[in-house]
Amino acid sequence: MVIDCHCDVLGKMLTDGNLHFQDNTRLDVTYDRLVDGGVAIQTFAIWIAEHLPHTGFDEVLRSVDLFRTRILDKHPVSFIRNKADLKKSTLPDQFPGAILHLEGVDALEGHLYRLRILHSLGLRSLGLTWNHGNWAADGVSEPRNGGLSLKGRQFIEECNRLALILDVSHLSEASFWELTELAEHPLIASHSNAYAICNHPRNLNDAQIQSIIAGDGQIGLTFVPWFVTTGSDARIHQLFPHIDHICSLGGENHIGFGSDFDGISKHIKGLEHPGQFTELTNELQKHYPEKLVQGFLYDNMFRYYEKVLPDL
Repeated sequence: MVIDCHCDVLGKMLTDGNLHFQDNTRLDVTYDRLVDGGVAIQTFAIWIAEHLPHTGFDEVLRSVDLFRTRILDKHPVSFIRNKADLKKSTLPDQFPGAILHLEGVDALEGHLYRLRILHSLGLRSLGLTWNHGNWAADGVSEPRNGGLSLKGRQFIEECNRLALILDVSHLSEASFWELTELAEHPLIASHSNAYAICNHPRNLNDAQIQSIIAGDGQIGLTFVPWFVTTGSDARIHQLFPHIDHICSLGGENHIGFGSDFDGISKHIKGLEHPGQFTELTNELQKHYPEKLVQGFLYDNMFRYYEKVLPDL
């Protein structure tokens, strides 16, 4: 079984109202592919692209509605909101399970009631920014490399109270370190790799990796080719130096995967959609002991969710 802690299929469905969760010609992530790839838990990100005609809170709510009406209502996908749901997701008739995530809090405009509304609708995970800065924090591409705003700090207090999972993948380094001081629960980098192996600014430096490990958080290695290697093409085996490097820092129990399927225009060869997680599994088993492979694919991330999701 596999846990994938980031995909952007909801963003594609929001952009194109005619897309459905079985369209394997225009989507990477479909119901059948999740089943074929043995994906037991998939995190679905709400991301409001800047080019859309409307980018406000209504579009976030519309994404939640798409998630419910086009995925949960039409397919045997279980909604994971708490530890009880997580435990049920291990049953054969309950997976794939789904966790709902918000990528960038721009549309909340600092209103805590909007956060509480989303929490009541089942949101359990969020990242403060996409790549740019917003009212809450600076993202990794913001030239000033600032940290959290006063409103952003107040926002984190409410996230702590609600026990929301906080994702650092798109944060500026200053925002990252401020969040580590404020967060009361283990952090996740849902789709980032090791900067020491591939020096893309969205990857994590060694100090950040060690901080996540020390806080008992998780790192979801991503399949974005240009986060994997600086070459023109990426192959599955080129993920392994990232794994080895994080393990060398003491992180063998803190590694999972966050594909970023449907958020990328190019793919790792042989890893173009979740149905091909079987290919990744086969390659991992050639290089690592079975216990480590099961940890990377499922056990590490499951233990993390078991720790951070609310009881009810």
